[in-house]
Amino acid sequence: MEAKDAAKRPVTFVFNGGPITASLWLHLGVMGPKRVAVPDDLKADPATFTLVDNPYSPLDATDLVFIDPASTGFSRVAEGVDPKSYFSVKADGQEVTAFIQAWLAQHHREGSPVYLLGESYGTMRAAEVAGQLAELPKPIPLAGVLLMGQAVNIIEYVQRPQNIMSYVVSLPTLAAIAWYHQRVDRHGLSLEAFVDEARRYAQSDYMPALYQGGALPVADRDRVAQRLQELTGIPAAYYRDHALRISKEQYRGELLKDQGLLLGRADARYAAPITDKGIGPDPFAAAVMPAFSRLFKDYLHTDLKVDRAQPYVEIAEVQGLDDWGWGYASPFANWAYSDRLLKAMKANPKMQLLIGNGYYDTQTTVGAAELLVRQGGWPEGRVRLTFYEGGHMAYTDEGAARKLGTDIRAFVHPAP
Repeated sequence: MEAKDAAKRPVTFVFNGGPITASLWLHLGVMGPKRVAVPDDLKADPATFTLVDNPYSPLDATDLVFIDPASTGFSRVAEGVDPKSYFSVKADGQEVTAFIQAWLAQHHREGSPVYLLGESYGTMRAAEVAGQLAELPKPIPLAGVLLMGQAVNIIEYVQRPQNIMSYVVSLPTLAAIAWYHQRVDRHGLSLEAFVDEARRYAQSDYMPALYQGGALPVADRDRVAQRLQELTGIPAAYYRDHALRISKEQYRGELLKDQGLLLGRADARYAAPITDKGIGPDPFAAAVMPAFSRLFKDYLHTDLKVDRAQPYVEIAEVQGLDDWGWGYASPFANWAYSDRLLKAMKANPKMQLLIGNGYYDTQTTVGAAELLVRQGGWPEGRVRLTFYEGGHMAYTDEGAARKLGTDIRAFVHPAP
């Protein structure tokens, strides 16, 4: 792109989740010029992971600005300011909104198409920031928002037994995991086709069965339990004994229990021996995250030539979810994040949403993403949903990284 057009080149503000973490995961996972090459062998030693050139980065299509919120990365609060004053949905959003305003002004990019890309909690941040940008005295209209591993309808995350919808929307993910680990008869179906069978069954038979609860006839209960076994690899007897339910956390410990293995929470392709305490650390996190940390430190020093005495902080000192100001009693209250995105869509009638999720993510599931699109109340034709063969950080799979890079390019440079 010629220099005279630089002021109109798209710019994408990128941030991870937590709350709150630095942006190194998206930076080295898929967005930046270098990426961590996670081997196809999921049992490979993390010490052997390397940093490679990243042909999937969308840098050819958009400028990238990685945001590390205060108390993460090299970002620090001003002297005399309590870091915890930023530990809330609203204050965190105000901080990021102010940063975007300042960056656009300082770099004379007010005419550029502006995009947000948030991952995990970052999707909640993206929604709140989108709403705040639309509410400014001089609104900043967004061209698009990308939600990766979306948690916008986080109320689905906790599977209370009476919240039958959470079990309905989780079924496609359980089916994907069972398909991957070959604990079901695939009948020659691809991953997408098998998941689609589970999706249809969840809506047609499973949801009505759960709704009937104890009034469901025994014959119908047995029929549903058998079909659930065929889709998820969990014995029908388990479903009969547990009111046709298995939570995602229970599933992690049940599917490969006969092998003494626990599935990954963030990416259920990964598995590790079950500890004496039962449900233990996430096998995905143990296998992948240390390599990102190690390689990002090398990247800062060797590639970016950053030489600072202060440490690069990956995760702020937030003491769990209860230490974050949600505005309600908990993050699982009915936060209207989708309404915040709707406000931004009204501010710019051309604004688009791209929502991506990994098939093997048990935290934010593909079914929950579909439910969000159906119930978000957003204008028709302005939302695209796409899935990847990976987990919560789907881009750690090379095929998913390639597809995500292509999807982002198409998103920021849509066909006329």
